[in-house]
Amino acid sequence: MFSVFDRVASSASLRRVLSGGIALCALAAALIPAGSAAQPSDKAIPQLMSREFGWSVSSWDYLIDAPPGAGHGPMKTDPAYPYNSQIQNGARVFVPLFVPIVDTKDPILKPWAAKQMQESNEELLKNPNKLNFVAQSRCWPGGVPGQLLFLEPVYFIQMAKAVYIVWQRDHHVRRIALTDKHSDNVKPTWFGESIGHYENGDTLVVDTIGISAKSHIDSFRTPHTDKMHVVERFTISPDGKSLKAIVTVNDPETFNGPLTLTQTWRKNDIEMIESICAEDGGIDPFEQNLFPIPQASKLDF
Repeated sequence: MFSVFDRVASSASLRRVLSGGIALCALAAALIPAGSAAQPSDKAIPQLMSREFGWSVSSWDYLIDAPPGAGHGPMKTDPAYPYNSQIQNGARVFVPLFVPIVDTKDPILKPWAAKQMQESNEELLKNPNKLNFVAQSRCWPGGVPGQLLFLEPVYFIQMAKAVYIVWQRDHHVRRIALTDKHSDNVKPTWFGESIGHYENGDTLVVDTIGISAKSHIDSFRTPHTDKMHVVERFTISPDGKSLKAIVTVNDPETFNGPLTLTQTWRKNDIEMIESICAEDGGIDPFEQNLFPIPQASKLDF
């Protein structure tokens, strides 16, 4: 399924440039007026955008350790199945038969969430090759914050009133309005409604609400409700070569406290290419008979 990961890492495969993605970046650069708050040349604004580079994700798991004083980190693997998580067990190699079995006894989980996740564990243990388990293998959007785990590079477009985050995979786009107030009535969607601002010359702070409960937080299929509130802090390293997101998740209906999640990317001199999940080995749930089409017991005519 994830053979595209290796293809992204190969420079020979990056010759097929997606002209649309390049054009978007060029258009964004042209539209940013001189002296505007979101101008990348402004020293108060982190240099997230370029036509020459993207940000390549380091792992499809969140880093296991939360920052000091942050409280609860990400969900972890069940101690009875300790070798199923790519980053949590120190293995930074690609594992095609990755089966995430989560520790459902974690006290951070509300009873309904623990029960749902335990049912998922049991389903996977019965069928460990069920690779459609996570959003990436289903060709679904990852939502917020789950999209941060997507393996392919991500690109930023910084404009005067908005920041766009564009993933190479299926060219999923998040819009972050550079404002300090959410809409009065937010309808839940895959990426919710994001607002943001810059801090300290190196950080983009993003506040998101209205995230559809169809998405999951991580590769463990950790659920949430549409009342979830997510704050992400994207910070560029002092040498400009890496990007870190520290994410705070609050959902009192699902968790007994906030979660703090960490993801990192490295700057990579690659231009966006066309990457279509359905053509790169995504599992067809109907073909696999995972979600069979309902059939009536008798004819209607």
